[in-house]
Amino acid sequence: MARTSTRSGRTLTVFFLALAVAYGLVALAGTWKPELGLDLQGGTRITLQATGNPSSENLNEARDIINQRVNGSGITEAEVTTQGGNIITVEIPGGGNRRDLVDVVKRQAQLRFRLVACDGSTACGTGSVDTSGLNGIDLGTATGSPDAETSPDAGTEQPSGSPSAAQRAPLGFGAKADGKKAGEKQGKAGNKAADASATPTDAAATETPSDAATDPSTDATDAATPSESPTSSSSEAPKGSDETRFDDAVSFMNSPPADWTQKYNDYTCPTTTAEIKDDPDQPLVTCDPDGLTKYLLTPAIIEGTDLTDASFGIPQNEAQYVVTLDFNKHGRGIFADATGLIASTGQRFAIVLDGQVISAPTAEARISNGAQISGDFTQAEAKNLATSLKYGSLPIAFEKDVTSEVVGPTLAGNQLHAGMLAGLIGLILVIAYCMVYYRGLGLVVVASFAVAAAWIYALVLLLSKTAGFTLTLPGIAGLIIAVGVTADSFIIFFERIRDEMRDGKSMRVAVESGWVRARQTRVAANVVQLLSALILYVFATGVVKGFGFALGLTTLIDLAVLFWFTKPLVTNLARFRFFNGGGKLSGLSVETLGVEPAVSRVGGKA
Repeated sequence: MARTSTRSGRTLTVFFLALAVAYGLVALAGTWKPELGLDLQGGTRITLQATGNPSSENLNEARDIINQRVNGSGITEAEVTTQGGNIITVEIPGGGNRRDLVDVVKRQAQLRFRLVACDGSTACGTGSVDTSGLNGIDLGTATGSPDAETSPDAGTEQPSGSPSAAQRAPLGFGAKADGKKAGEKQGKAGNKAADASATPTDAAATETPSDAATDPSTDATDAATPSESPTSSSSEAPKGSDETRFDDAVSFMNSPPADWTQKYNDYTCPTTTAEIKDDPDQPLVTCDPDGLTKYLLTPAIIEGTDLTDASFGIPQNEAQYVVTLDFNKHGRGIFADATGLIASTGQRFAIVLDGQVISAPTAEARISNGAQISGDFTQAEAKNLATSLKYGSLPIAFEKDVTSEVVGPTLAGNQLHAGMLAGLIGLILVIAYCMVYYRGLGLVVVASFAVAAAWIYALVLLLSKTAGFTLTLPGIAGLIIAVGVTADSFIIFFERIRDEMRDGKSMRVAVESGWVRARQTRVAANVVQLLSALILYVFATGVVKGFGFALGLTTLIDLAVLFWFTKPLVTNLARFRFFNGGGKLSGLSVETLGVEPAVSRVGGKA
């Protein structure tokens, strides 16, 4: 028994240390108030009207994609509904930046990859790339080729008369031999063009001579050093059904037709947001999001459907957020061949989102392992872009005029107070009943309720900060149900102890034998409740999903408290004569158990 009590004491110590760590994390997060849902604190309502007459299938698909976007990074309990045949309404809890919310909700997220035929640094129509206009980009040497020399033209500053001399941040795929990004510390000027970077996984070609860098039509095999294997040449086009399309795009990049160069020369970047028709089978004349640099692009060589995942974060040893893109096998092969084709030539590769060029990088080497879009992203901007790309394109377009308004709480005030009061009254009644019926053991009930409440509050605060969990009235109802769930655990355990003591066992023996039987019953009941909560969370939406999450959370906490607090506490109480000797107020007296006084329980019966 001494060893059992020692183990129970250690369990209680570890349990309270874990609770202290949880509140330490809450203190580091700097928030002591949970995020409230739309029904308790209000939020933002966004109304989108589709253009034309979309089918009900497309409207519902758009609703599902938008729901994934606003709820995909946490349990925000945003409500996304359709109205009529062409309206989608989105209600998002909390304040936030309404402009960012609207952008996330309505963004088409049509991602395409194209080759750049002309831009502000290219003499369009000449069939060659002017590397002097690359705004000081240092193409550097590919990883694994530290002895190669850089192109003589690389790093030449833009002439002062060039219209794009101070319009782009330096861009580049790949890494330099010294481990730094191409163009690192080259200062952004004017717009938020992003650079794209990824780790080259194939052996990279050495730097081409300057004449190859200025003539994109030069085959990369001819530009390679004699020691380079022909199989690693970057000029090899993708094989398969897309070979012709890829060849046509390369031909367009090297020698754009006269009619398209005329369109490019006549085009002026719009000063206001305008709808851009982005046909993947046609070349595209467009600008960056800030309207500072225009581009003539080839037909798309990679579609957004080849994107398998998009995430955001800060890479190791860096300080800026990036958006990481992963492709399927088809997209990865084309991406590798395209970057291999333009490697160290000064030619560029455009990442086009919703018809606008968000990045137009060069490449230092063939890249076959996905890409990173980086730049002056804030955490919110990187997250919004990754979320939009991850959950796909909308099948319909919306009108330019989007209604965005702040809405007040619908259930705050008297309703919330009434709900909280009802929960408090229920808790008091449960505690009062347990104190009257179980007497001394009722103190265990009070202590367990207090510990469970402390854990629930800590986890709600942490989830609000890290997972976007918002507390709504249905969620509060799910937490209040924990009162009944936890009370069930006590009743089953205490009644098993009483049954064992009625058989003549001492409390110390009855606690251990009764726990074995009570544990099985309690685990089975909680598993059923967890399955119910899981079904609600997976298949429901909005506040019902939040109710299921709260119910599952409290069920797990009930199990933790029962195993690592209530049982060890009762084990330690069995050491005291007040309980083990059957004191009148212990809840385990002869009168309470309903046995004859003549029955001796001194020492117990094994």
